[in-house]
Amino acid sequence: MTFKDLGICDSICKALEEEGYNNPTPIQEQSIPTLLNGNDLLASAQTGTGKTAAFAIPILQQLYLDHPQSKGPRKIKALIVTPTRELAIQIAESFDTYGKYTGIRNTVIFGGVKQEPQVQTLRRGVDVLIATPGRLLDLMDQGFINVKSIAHFVLDEADRMLDMGFVHDIRKLIARLPHDRQSLFFSATMPPAIVELSGKILGNHPEKVIIKPEQTTAEKVEQSLYFVSKKWKPKLLLHLLQTISYESVIVFTRTKHGADKVVRALDKAGIASAAIHGNKSQNARQKALSNFKDGRIKVLLATDIAARGIDIDQLSLVINFDLPNIPETYVHRIGRTGRAVSSGAAMSFCDVEERAYLRDIQRFINQQIPVIPEHPFPDDEEEEFVKKPSGNTKLPSRFRDSGSKPAGGNRNKRNPNYRGRR
Repeated sequence: MTFKDLGICDSICKALEEEGYNNPTPIQEQSIPTLLNGNDLLASAQTGTGKTAAFAIPILQQLYLDHPQSKGPRKIKALIVTPTRELAIQIAESFDTYGKYTGIRNTVIFGGVKQEPQVQTLRRGVDVLIATPGRLLDLMDQGFINVKSIAHFVLDEADRMLDMGFVHDIRKLIARLPHDRQSLFFSATMPPAIVELSGKILGNHPEKVIIKPEQTTAEKVEQSLYFVSKKWKPKLLLHLLQTISYESVIVFTRTKHGADKVVRALDKAGIASAAIHGNKSQNARQKALSNFKDGRIKVLLATDIAARGIDIDQLSLVINFDLPNIPETYVHRIGRTGRAVSSGAAMSFCDVEERAYLRDIQRFINQQIPVIPEHPFPDDEEEEFVKKPSGNTKLPSRFRDSGSKPAGGNRNKRNPNYRGRR
């Protein structure tokens, strides 16, 4: 199956071929024909399955084929709403990439920056608008955005919208959209609240596409678990970053303060890192993300909300500095290294207060995460919680000694097993 087989026009196929996109992913293969037929869509898909292209390509094609070459300002025909700035920017980049030969214009708006440049772009006219809910409603209230001409509406990462408290904004937005429109609803999970919200957005008989249930992500990621006291987590993280070989690592913390604290500890040890979270300015977040993607820094600290939607090719490793209290969130995190058909690796730290979270996660993924019992900072209470496994308890194979130099750092005098720069 190729994109041309799906009925994609030559202008878009040319752009896809230049990006090396030859064959559609399962969600693209199932969603694109439905959307080209003008149907509403309810889709559940994990990060890394290609869902942005699944809605961007058919929207671009429909706008391209129906686009009137009028002399007046263009009217917004497609609206994509997403929870975070980072994801909004990446979606806009995808529209730029796939639509570069179509003449379709898009822009992205979000809060945390001055609105005037965004307003000026809107005044010149765009076909596609990608937005976060707060800034979108603000500019609508000010009269800078008119949604009467919208023919295609996408709500992306709907479950995260609810987690971030955007449900009231979304309900206000839906009430102001044209009734006669194509609606697309994407969510990684489908709890009752999401199903209820989808019923208010979509028509009576939407098409449904469900791709890669949560558990399949966990199956293809090489996981490992470290029992460690909370106070020794920074030391264990530093030990791993100084002794294993990696290209890029995302480290997840539960709180913004925790992310900043870890960055300071790594910087002090000579490991360049940066944090992205809601308290950072937009410029700081974009700079950190750009430096990470370009390889100028290899370690990115993130909270779950800030990291949602970050698309990093060939991510070496995810480290759960703090275990999440929601099992689905664990799968989202480790799925960033097991992209689409690729395999990946994830390491998780677990202190005594997180044991209940671990039970829930292992029950959810139907797996026992392999424990690494031998490390410089073991948890004294580990024996009370888990029996020593009889199987493989070594580091994941890709991180064992390969002859390459570790990432660097100083030898820890407290622990003779703590290897530094050679």
